[in-house]
Amino acid sequence: MDNILKYKDFIATVKYSEEDEAFIGRIEGISSVVSFEGQSVEELKSAFYEAAESYIFEMILIRR
Repeated sequence: MDNILKYKDFIATVKYSEEDEAFIGRIEGISSVVSFEGQSVEELKSAFYEAAESYIFEMILIRR
């Protein structure tokens, strides 16, 4: 697995934490700090997609 995930226009970096036994990711290139995690690659991807969609939703609300 690469250390980068992509979803829509978002790019996230991913690291594995041995201490937490989990993958930890962070969306890059945005003004907010948005992180996510998962115990498996499937969980990580799902959490990333959810975090990105939540960020999009928040940005829409702010612009209203």
